[in-house]
Amino acid sequence: MNPFEMVAIIVVAVMIASVLRARYHSRGCGDGELGPQEQAENLRLREEVKELKERLKVLERITVEKENSLAKEIESLRDR
Repeated sequence: MNPFEMVAIIVVAVMIASVLRARYHSRGCGDGELGPQEQAENLRLREEVKELKERLKVLERITVEKENSLAKEIESLRDR
């Protein structure tokens, strides 16, 4: 067998495998729709992200308040 024929056979085999993988993968997902388990996981992750964002806001507020109060403390000590 010629090396060029071998390369051509490998390329064709890879192309066929790619087409089959794409076809069967899309069937498993229901044409782009998520299954019930994926939807539940997606909803749970969205809620967790919301909670984490709210926690981050609280931590940012606490940090800013501490910086402001620390600056006020330093200024009051300078005024003495």
